[in-house]
Amino acid sequence: MAPRAFITGVSGTALTDEERAFLRDQRPWGFILFKRNVETPDQVTRLVQELRASVGRADAPVLIDQEGGRVQRLQPPHWPAYPPGAVFSALYDIEPAAGLEAARLSSLLIAADLADLGITVDCLPLADVPVPGADSVIGDRAYGTTPAKVAEIARAVTKGLAQGGVLPVLKHIPGHGRATADSHFRLPTVDTSAAELEETDFAAFRPLADLPMAMTAHVVFSALDPAQPATTSATIIEQVIRGTIGFQGLLMSDDVSMNALHGSIAERSRASFKAGCDVVLHCNGKLDEMAQVAAESPELAGEALTRADRALASRRTPQPFDRGAARAELDRLIDRAGSLTS
Repeated sequence: MAPRAFITGVSGTALTDEERAFLRDQRPWGFILFKRNVETPDQVTRLVQELRASVGRADAPVLIDQEGGRVQRLQPPHWPAYPPGAVFSALYDIEPAAGLEAARLSSLLIAADLADLGITVDCLPLADVPVPGADSVIGDRAYGTTPAKVAEIARAVTKGLAQGGVLPVLKHIPGHGRATADSHFRLPTVDTSAAELEETDFAAFRPLADLPMAMTAHVVFSALDPAQPATTSATIIEQVIRGTIGFQGLLMSDDVSMNALHGSIAERSRASFKAGCDVVLHCNGKLDEMAQVAAESPELAGEALTRADRALASRRTPQPFDRGAARAELDRLIDRAGSLTS
């Protein structure tokens, strides 16, 4: 049978009997890991294997948010620390080629860490373009404040992930940079004109429209749809994400358990599918909520299945490289950026 159109988290470092039965019966397309799921490399590897075994699919995607900086689920002492996007931005301002190389090396090294564990998808890169006065939820995660620069660094990040055998997820489409609230806690509204959004926020995503997967923004763009955030707005998904931006890959919602969305988990999931999301993402590992998502999730079929299969088929075999030399060069570039901007 085809997998169901949702990605789910789980509660801890190993599956419970209830989770194992749920995953076997409900057949999610993929999984996502968080800090609560991580202790040691051996434990994470076992959990990843358990997840895939529960649905009987060796290619079931396992996702994680491993950006570097503030957003890094795998952390020292078992995994290296990586810089936030703002470091690549600062280095790019000094020497563009060096900024792009640092971004590529960082994501290549991250991909190698993930591949060791069997994790095949990183929720990266960001193409959000922050503006003065915006909430700090994006902040130093961003690659800059101009769309061309953001897109160029994001492309370098995807190159490194691809070389390491890991698939990217472009986020947060069509843009979270102007949001004046953290959508984990409440719903942000952006009142910028459609013309300005097209020239700035959306423009950063257009050069990346060929990426295999993208994650929506829980943000209201009042000039386009004053009632619904992008995740649950058919207008924004059809006219902006699929239209103006031209993204034709697999579109997943951001986490439907975030407080930006209203209604029950079932209602949020239903609204996301109705608006045009291919897959719903649910992250907190609460089994009662997971059941609501599953109940609203159809089997992957039609264009959604084609996009999902195409995304998985685009993953490349990891290219061998010298990790020590790559890390030394990344550290040298980071130190250079620090010395020249201090």
